[in-house]
Amino acid sequence: MKAFVLKDKVKPGTGTAKLYYEEVETPKAGAGEVVVRLKTAALNRRDVFIRQGLYPGIRVPSIPGSDGAGVVAEIGADVRGVEIGDEVVINPSIGWGENPNYPDANFSVLGVPINGTYAQYIKIPAENVFPKPEHLTWEEAAALPLGGLTAYRATVTKGRVQAGETVIIPGIGGGVATLALQIASALGAYVYVTSSSDEKINKAMKLGATGGVNYRQDDWVKQLSTVSGGADLAIDSIGGDTLKELIHLAKPGSKIVSFGATLGPVNNLLMPRIFFKQLTIMGTTMGNRNEFIGMLNLFNEHKLKPVVSEVYPLEKVEVAHEQMEAGGHFGKIVLEIPQ
Repeated sequence: MKAFVLKDKVKPGTGTAKLYYEEVETPKAGAGEVVVRLKTAALNRRDVFIRQGLYPGIRVPSIPGSDGAGVVAEIGADVRGVEIGDEVVINPSIGWGENPNYPDANFSVLGVPINGTYAQYIKIPAENVFPKPEHLTWEEAAALPLGGLTAYRATVTKGRVQAGETVIIPGIGGGVATLALQIASALGAYVYVTSSSDEKINKAMKLGATGGVNYRQDDWVKQLSTVSGGADLAIDSIGGDTLKELIHLAKPGSKIVSFGATLGPVNNLLMPRIFFKQLTIMGTTMGNRNEFIGMLNLFNEHKLKPVVSEVYPLEKVEVAHEQMEAGGHFGKIVLEIPQ
């Protein structure tokens, strides 16, 4: 089969490792496993960070890619409930374990070190494939798994969002943030977003956001406080000074859920702002099998569709990575797999 293979590791800050497009052995299904012929895959920040040496547990050679959708091509021994020809999406959360609060020590995310979806075929535990939502295209289906799972856990499990609450999501446009907007809006929350792009704010409002503010304006925090009335829940992937502003925007007794830190550490944090407001600040990443099922059920029930920004052929994956790093996209960047 054709696949992109990561063969080299780089030290952080020294560059980006090349991906090699080549013929590799097609995987065979073992006991409890299936092989899926992939139709589509999708990009995540994780993929770029791995190539830049910014992610733990990197092993080479391996095939990147955490998101994918396709058709079951082979079934191993002891597999029940899955048939050859089934159209499926893949849960990239591997080996979470029994504790819903945090993953086991051997937990992994699909795609480095476990061979991922930048390939024509993938071998995966049968428990990690689920029926593709019928209302989604192949491109939309590939855009859903990792981002949808992360957004669902942040918004529903940790954030416990309720109808009528106010949710603030900074930095709208990325896959997880956009999916969190769709989830919170579908559950009846009033969602406010921030971006450096008025165009992205307008797109977010078409997806269900109540309003938004351009953070390039000096008084954006004041504006957001005025229009939103403050947050019952903030969902943050930015960190840095943005987290401090979210604390300022938080209502007493509210929650902040963090799943990223693109701006780095939070410096000079004033703790009284947290404890006098009785805030709850939580970290999260990925999610377990039950949350993946809950996420799929929600998308099926409300007929939600992930936003697909661009679609590239698999051969153009490095161009797609450059597009992701440039940051101009809104939603997910998807790869079409050659058949």
